[in-house]
Amino acid sequence: MSRILDRIILLIYCLGAVLLQEADTAFLAAFLSAVIYSFLGYYFRQRSLHIILAAFYISFAIFFPTFLLFFPVILYGFAEDKLFLSLILVVEFCLFHFHHAPWRLLPFLILGSAITLWLDHQTSLYEMLDAEFKKMRDDSVERNLLLKQKNQSLLEKQNYEIYNAVLKERNRIAREIHDNTGHMLSRSILLTGAAKAINKEEGLTPLLSQLEETLNTAMTDIRKSVHDLHDESVNLKETLDNLIESFSFCPAVMEYDMGFQIPQAVRYGFIAIIREALNNVIKHSNADRVHILVREHPALYQLIIEDNGTDIKTSKLTDGTGMGLTNIKDRVDSLDGNLQIQIENGFRIFITIPKKEAL
Repeated sequence: MSRILDRIILLIYCLGAVLLQEADTAFLAAFLSAVIYSFLGYYFRQRSLHIILAAFYISFAIFFPTFLLFFPVILYGFAEDKLFLSLILVVEFCLFHFHHAPWRLLPFLILGSAITLWLDHQTSLYEMLDAEFKKMRDDSVERNLLLKQKNQSLLEKQNYEIYNAVLKERNRIAREIHDNTGHMLSRSILLTGAAKAINKEEGLTPLLSQLEETLNTAMTDIRKSVHDLHDESVNLKETLDNLIESFSFCPAVMEYDMGFQIPQAVRYGFIAIIREALNNVIKHSNADRVHILVREHPALYQLIIEDNGTDIKTSKLTDGTGMGLTNIKDRVDSLDGNLQIQIENGFRIFITIPKKEAL
């Protein structure tokens, strides 16, 4: 907007020449030519176009000296593109001298040229400052986005560490219950059984039987609690990482994008499916790369296992009747999921499991 305003100011200034010279047809033609040059130069910012337009204007100025009065407008276009400023000033002076124009117009043109150069300098300075401001603003926005991403990554890492610590603590508690309380209950059950065997008083027999039954019930409850704690403490990502790390047949890469609250059935299902799929790669494929994608979507869980094998040794793999694929299909069906198998350009297993309120 500043450039078009500069051109309007220069056109108004040059119109002031009407006070020094009669406004005839040539003056009007010069004014219209200057207007056309200004607005074409503004909307089509091409140096070649500026040079061509200026050449036409100078050609007219050779035959119609009135065109010299609007030379500051032409000079602004050259100043904006930094094109031969000194040359255009020399041309202006030579044309002025060639036409033997009244010397009273020379100060008018010199002042106009000075105003032109000053306007261009101020506008260029403003554009430079504006560009620096926009760059600083963009850099600031980019830094804020990077900082936000780093903070998000840090929060996710902290949440994962907390989640992992909780799982390890559950595992520790399960081991403590199994190793200490479980053993003590087992010993108590054995001692109760021994007491029943050597007991000779009829009155104590019902009490010992009730005690044994209570201890057995407590042992059953503790075993169930230990198993539940152990099942809940399984870290899906850590388990899958260990599976892939132990897979030495060929390079395997996993993309993992799952939340923390994963249903137990899905966790164990994915672990078993991936283990079975990797075994199938070893037994039935000549693949040299395996890619695994484990991802959680708003409405479903997704598992993709694919390799680049070209030699499927067992036909049962292609029709889904192999024991390994049957096991995979059974697990997917138990989760009400969907299984798709593709054999184009390798072997691909695509599984989706819908989310449920209690899976």
